[in-house]
Amino acid sequence: MQLSAAPYEERLTAPRSWWLVSLLTGVSMALILLPFGILPMLGGLAGGTAVAAVAASSYGSVRIRVVNDSLIAGEAKIPVTALGEAEILEPEEARAWRTHKADTRAFLLLRAYIPTALRVEVIDPADPTPYLYLSTREPERLAEAIRAAKAACTA
Repeated sequence: MQLSAAPYEERLTAPRSWWLVSLLTGVSMALILLPFGILPMLGGLAGGTAVAAVAASSYGSVRIRVVNDSLIAGEAKIPVTALGEAEILEPEEARAWRTHKADTRAFLLLRAYIPTALRVEVIDPADPTPYLYLSTREPERLAEAIRAAKAACTA
């Protein structure tokens, strides 16, 4: 097994504003616990901020990778030989594929805060998934990495 010609890795991190929301969640918890005293208030501030920050971090920890002969997107791992054409979706088209054009059998790795995406056909007849919808900040690079990995597998 050889390495792909264009390795790719992207982490779909949560936007910066979510960290502010985490802090505001802690402040809200502190205000709720203020009638019980200073120590519960400080505990609410620390605990509320920490829980909200862990939630934001875990939601933003999903990765998309092209490694050797596989595309790994979140929990899904699919060989690049089972993939067809990759279509780069601009924000308007990506929104359409997230909503009224979406197929319920498709694999969707979407993050609403990322406006662009890549739609990749699944050509494996044994797989009922018609396509992969992958939110990505760099759809051109991801499409190129998939093409390069497919070319390396067929060479």
